[in-house]
Amino acid sequence: MPLRTLETWPHGAIMLDAEHTRFALWAPDAFFVSVELEDGQSLPLLPQADGWFVINTRCPAGTRYRYNIDGELEVPDPASRAQAGDIHLHSVVVDPLAYRWQHSTWMGRPWNEAVIYELHVGALGGFSEVEKHLARLVELGVTAIELMPLAQFPGDRNWGYDGVLPYAPQSSYGSPEQLKHLIDTAHGHGLAVILDVVYNHFGPDGNYLHRYAKGFFREDKHTPWGAAIDFRRREVRDFFIENALMWLLEYRFDGLRLDAVHAIESPDFLQELAQRVREQTDPARHVWLTVENEHNQASLLQEGFDAQWNDDGHNALHVLLTGETDAYYADYADNPTEQLARCLSQGFVFQGHVTRHGTPRGEPSGHLPPSAFVLFLQNHDQIGNRAFGERLHQLTSPEALKAATALLLLSPMIPLMFMGDEFAAKEPFLFFTSHHGELAELVREGRRNEFAAFSAFTDPHKREQIPDPNARQTFEASRPKLTATRQSAMQGLYHQLLRLRHKHIIPNLPGTFALGAEVLAEGAVTARWQLGNGSQLRIDLNLSDKPVVHSPQADASLLFEHPPQSAGLLDRGTLAPYCALVSLTAAALMLPPDGERQ
Repeated sequence: MPLRTLETWPHGAIMLDAEHTRFALWAPDAFFVSVELEDGQSLPLLPQADGWFVINTRCPAGTRYRYNIDGELEVPDPASRAQAGDIHLHSVVVDPLAYRWQHSTWMGRPWNEAVIYELHVGALGGFSEVEKHLARLVELGVTAIELMPLAQFPGDRNWGYDGVLPYAPQSSYGSPEQLKHLIDTAHGHGLAVILDVVYNHFGPDGNYLHRYAKGFFREDKHTPWGAAIDFRRREVRDFFIENALMWLLEYRFDGLRLDAVHAIESPDFLQELAQRVREQTDPARHVWLTVENEHNQASLLQEGFDAQWNDDGHNALHVLLTGETDAYYADYADNPTEQLARCLSQGFVFQGHVTRHGTPRGEPSGHLPPSAFVLFLQNHDQIGNRAFGERLHQLTSPEALKAATALLLLSPMIPLMFMGDEFAAKEPFLFFTSHHGELAELVREGRRNEFAAFSAFTDPHKREQIPDPNARQTFEASRPKLTATRQSAMQGLYHQLLRLRHKHIIPNLPGTFALGAEVLAEGAVTARWQLGNGSQLRIDLNLSDKPVVHSPQADASLLFEHPPQSAGLLDRGTLAPYCALVSLTAAALMLPPDGERQ
């Protein structure tokens, strides 16, 4: 087969037909590259322009292979579609058409319908075990599951943010076909599936790119994980954009959540990624793109991305619920009630406001719709980044948590919950890895040193009590018991609130805009939104232990009240402690302020 003359190639082992595969490796720092097949064949790749090595050869699906660099080092394919075990073992040629889809006409769900359930596949037992929870989640009112990162990482226990081979689903979770079966089954239940992807760094173990493709990195820019990825290079950009397209087109994920995009030094890469995704996916499909971004770049949410995880909203609520002000919560220590009101009316808390470090953070966000923000009371970070992985119900009043849950599930922001929230699961979610040797020791000590600035861990002996991330028991303790027979009062509350969301909020979410929010007292706010059908949604929230005077609306229909006291019209002028009142008011259609919101 003649080779095409191209400056760039699709990365990895791409099947051309049932019997032939093209191997393409970008290795500008190598002199010679061969592909070593499991049957003993050693096939030299042909050098191409710009550091590419390529060969088309007879090679069926399932073949195991490695690349040999300069006769000195055998490495897995950095674009491996599957691994025969750990990251240091052979890569496997995968036929992307082998799986027969049962729900091939699925086109996803509109973003306004998103009710997201974040989960860790390994903690639930792998792809096939996750399937067993889908029917229960649909009954609860969930419309989408979000999988923590799946890229192949070292060992068999990891959060997923140490991934090294971003194209290969973690082998200890199951095969590519089993992952597709999970997605297919979810679609059959009416569930969208989101994947968390990490495009800001590679993990510390098993990354051989520095040996033969130094151009992946720029040594003049550094992230918390080492040298920044150099997105100025066309080959590097394509590596990650092709990865995004693989998940969306081959695996039929319904969306991606991009981790820590503030660590990506080239913002135009994100714009190009979103543009190419929109261009290359069927316009009839609903494809969701969300980001985690400490920089609070509201402009990015107008450039192809649907929403951002709203850490600001979480942090203000966490301080109000727990009183904790260590570390990053210090930015929310002085005026958390005012900050919550700003979040409910404008999206971000920090919109250019100065942080505790004396630097401005964020961009104005009040022009964005509430659905541009994903709100949560907990997620993998906010639980797992605690020394002992405690969940929120173990840190605050049960009644205050129920009131905050009403805000989470009935506000016009997009709600996200973490696995086990619906049961108030007692199991922690700890930080876990399965590193070995010196790296394991560095991770263990690094984890404990992270908490040196926390008042509870200034004593080094107390830090020694923090669980070892590499111990299997740390992982086992983090596996929630989410059985169909497990019942709790919190589960009933989630079911009730999500039933109300599906009936009253979701159908009218498009076109929603904020009408403002006010501080009633310390720990208490009132917020109003106009929904797309012209009705007004109001939430009165009191997270303090004192009653608060407020001004009820006489014509408001009560949608939800906690604690339950009466039904009918809101005719009282007092918010009880730990109270949430949610009401709907029929109203004439009002235009957004300045005609800005669409």
